[in-house]
This record gives sequence, structure tokens and C-alpha cells, in this order.
Amino acid sequence: MGLDIGDKRIGVALSDPDGILASPLTIINRREERLDIEAITNIVNQHQVKQIIIGLPRSMDGSIGKQAEKVKAFTQRLCQYTEVPVEFRDERLSTVSAKHLMQGVSKKTRKKARDDAIAAALILQGYLDEGHKP
Repeated sequence: MGLDIGDKRIGVALSDPDGILASPLTIINRREERLDIEAITNIVNQHQVKQIIIGLPRSMDGSIGKQAEKVKAFTQRLCQYTEVPVEFRDERLSTVSAKHLMQGVSKKTRKKARDDAIAAALILQGYLDEGHKP
């Protein structure tokens, strides 16, 4: 499972069972942290997720900024509710890449897919392309 954690939404992606292709799954609109974590753990349980890859939004110079600190803090709390291993992956420009991929796609289709879920799929796909298996 790949997650792109933002202040307003969490993009969620899953891979196929063989760990070859990542696909956008859904968007979790942020409400309360407890509800956000519950939504994630429900997906983990429903899809029998074995690994969670979380995009870490580093600054362009590679440093950990304010947003990355928020993601790390949320992830620490998420880990209290699941035993599934969690790994961070540099996600610099993943949302920009997602928007580029969706250029030329109708607004209706783009609205359904949402850039955040596509960004989560790009984060997860990068992990899979390095030879990691779910």
C-alpha cells in the first residue's frame, strides 16, 4: 500500500499481489486524525496489506521540512494501530508528476482519480520498481 499524506487528503494506492503494478485506490478526505487512521487500518485489513510505503515530502535540498515532520508524526501514531511494517520513500515532486500524467484527461475523469491517489501510486510504483515485493 502506498500513501501520500497531505493536510487535506490522503492518497491511497495498492499494488497487485505480485508487486508489479501500483494503482490508485482512493482518497481519504482528512477529518479527525482518529478517523483518518481508522480509514487506513480498514483498508489495510480489507486488502490484507503486508507493507505500507509512505511518501516523505523532503525539501528540494533533501532536508526534512515542516510537512515531512507532520507526515512522520502522523505515521508514528498510525503505527500504534497496525503491526504492518511502514517504510518512508522520498516523494519529492510526486504530486507534480501526477498532475503531468493527468494532463489532457477530462476534468470529470481527473476529479475522480484525484492527483493524491495517483501520487500515492507513483510513490508505491517507485518502491516496487526497485525490486521490493509486497
